[in-house]
Amino acid sequence: MVARRFQVLHDHSNFDVNYDTDDGFEFFKIQLFSLTSIPPEEQKIYGGEDDRPVGSDEDLVAISEKLRLVSINQVSGGESSSVDVEQNAELLKADEEFARLLQAEEDALMLQQYVASQDTGQFEGRIWPYIDQVLMYEDSSRQEAARRTVPVDELREKGLVSLAKEGNFKPSKIEQDHAFLLQLLFWFKSSFRWVNSPSCHSCGNETVGQGMATPLPSETLYRASRVELYRCTFCSDSTRFPRYNDPMKLVETRKGRCGEWANCFTLYCRAFGYDSRLVLDFTDHVWTECFSESLGRWMHLDPCEGVYDNPLLYEKGWNKKLNYVIAIAKDGVYDVTKRYTRKWHEVLSRRDMITEPALSSVLANMRKHCRGVFTSQLLSMIEERDMKESQELERSLHSEDDVSLSLPGRRSGDEEWRKSRLEIGSDKNSTLSSSSCPVRLCVDEHVTRIYDAFQPVLNEFVREELTKADAVEVLRIMKGIFLALRNSPFKTRKASADSIVNSTKFQKLLPSFDELFAAVSLDRQVNTDGRVEICLAGHPVRTSLALPVVLDALDDMVCNLNKHERISEDSIALPLLKSNRIHSGSVIASAEELPFGIATSAFDGTQKSKWEEPNGARGCWIVYKTFHDKMYELEAYELMSANDAQERDPMDWILEGSNDEGMNWHVLDKQTSQTFEERFQRRTYIISSASLPCNMFRFRFLAVRDVQSTSRLQLGSIDLYGSLDIQIS
Repeated sequence: MVARRFQVLHDHSNFDVNYDTDDGFEFFKIQLFSLTSIPPEEQKIYGGEDDRPVGSDEDLVAISEKLRLVSINQVSGGESSSVDVEQNAELLKADEEFARLLQAEEDALMLQQYVASQDTGQFEGRIWPYIDQVLMYEDSSRQEAARRTVPVDELREKGLVSLAKEGNFKPSKIEQDHAFLLQLLFWFKSSFRWVNSPSCHSCGNETVGQGMATPLPSETLYRASRVELYRCTFCSDSTRFPRYNDPMKLVETRKGRCGEWANCFTLYCRAFGYDSRLVLDFTDHVWTECFSESLGRWMHLDPCEGVYDNPLLYEKGWNKKLNYVIAIAKDGVYDVTKRYTRKWHEVLSRRDMITEPALSSVLANMRKHCRGVFTSQLLSMIEERDMKESQELERSLHSEDDVSLSLPGRRSGDEEWRKSRLEIGSDKNSTLSSSSCPVRLCVDEHVTRIYDAFQPVLNEFVREELTKADAVEVLRIMKGIFLALRNSPFKTRKASADSIVNSTKFQKLLPSFDELFAAVSLDRQVNTDGRVEICLAGHPVRTSLALPVVLDALDDMVCNLNKHERISEDSIALPLLKSNRIHSGSVIASAEELPFGIATSAFDGTQKSKWEEPNGARGCWIVYKTFHDKMYELEAYELMSANDAQERDPMDWILEGSNDEGMNWHVLDKQTSQTFEERFQRRTYIISSASLPCNMFRFRFLAVRDVQSTSRLQLGSIDLYGSLDIQIS
């Protein structure tokens, strides 16, 4: 496998495309189709300094990174001349735009000389209090207080599982640290509470603002310089809302608005050793930056929104008119505004508090103050990083915008409050999503192994002539064992199997579950005292990855058993037994939600995840390519509804297969007016006629249940089943 990243120009827009040589050139063209809607058969791709045609994997190898895509309809009849004209026109347009931006910057800087204050006091007065504040993050007692509130093992496990889902079971320390930081962000987002107006401290009902109050000594002790006063709409009692600035107190209260959120979260980041900054946006927002060793640069993290590494969120999503974005850390103060804008000339026109030379001088003096006690070795390291960051900011300022990325308006805070601040964005229902869905690998062999492992269990049920009630009881007892395993420390998982062993009625059934234990990287062991325990038998993260799958599979099996009058050999088939599930392929979709609604979520075997297509209500697609291009005759498939919003359920769709890398598609199944009456409901569809051996399968979803009320499509899972006796190797 060789991973490449290409920048593809089409119709004056640039698209970043990840390409894996194992997927093949035709699959690369499907990716381009997902971005541009130009079908693979109508694509003409050019690359290299001489703008030569690209038509194979070998051609792509010779291209550095930039490609150009046009429709065959655009180049037919005089291809080379029209290509040259188009290319020259694009270059001329780009040059003219760059010249316009440079002139706009010069004009803004000239105007700034006349409107900006020569007194730096106002600017410095905004920053100096934060320099004192960030030093609190270095206090060991505050860091320890923060660490004590974090479920560290749980977050480390989630971080490792997130890496495992990408196929990385042996991550480096740097990769683990990066994954933990993201889990820390998600945990903080779910555990900290946003306050529009506090609940009444007497009766818990709603309150309305009554102005400000003077801070009490007990409040100023934790740096509350402002106190908001509220009156209860029910009992009329007064409730105080101190705006604490001491992160130690915020670890305790766990509530506030963006100032409290960013203040407290930055302490958490420092408590776990990440180089961190508090970022102050002069248009009234605060967030965090951490230096990611994995990325080799500073990374934006907004705890209020639960968003990371999307610095254009505010300008592009919230429609903010930025002016100064200043990062404050123990080692100095930095102007990082250029990271958060692609409209620098417009931002410059709003920077009227201080001139650019004066700003640079003030920040340099502040950094000198902060670094006064640093060793020469530490200074050298920081200055080198500063230089790299400065170069990165200049590069990013003139980089192309990713048109495939949709950034949402503000989500935190009351809707009316967000509207009053003009931060709700162009669409209040928009979310972080991408129409440039990369090819993603399905790490789901364990799902297939778990499904197959129920075969000996069901066979034993039939052999022992268990009643339906007894079979359900056994499965529920087994679920209890797996729940005990899930709730135990992930590196040393262990649970007793006495609940089955001590039952004379069921103890003989335990060996039939050995294959299921093995599928979850577990083993059944008998201790010297005769007690039976279920223990880890392999990589603990593999068990962490598989446990949610087996728990959901047990629930599904109980549900299906309850639909049968009795258990017989005839009943050991779909949907009760899910044999021969196709696994380990790769997936690409028309679009996906980030970071939790990505395309592979439809193939991970768990109920908690889902694939979500933000604009798929009236049409979208998802393509599955088999591992090593193995050919399968599809026998059946299952779709599962997601956790909520039944209006987003698919209603009409066509399933197609291809055996020539997507050049031609053959209809395998077509469904209309389908409904899912429950959440997490699985529906099984049998391919009625003999199907063509295929190595690619495409669902074209045509409509959701209620296209009038939503723009979205979502699916909890997709499972494809290939007939083993006709599988072609």
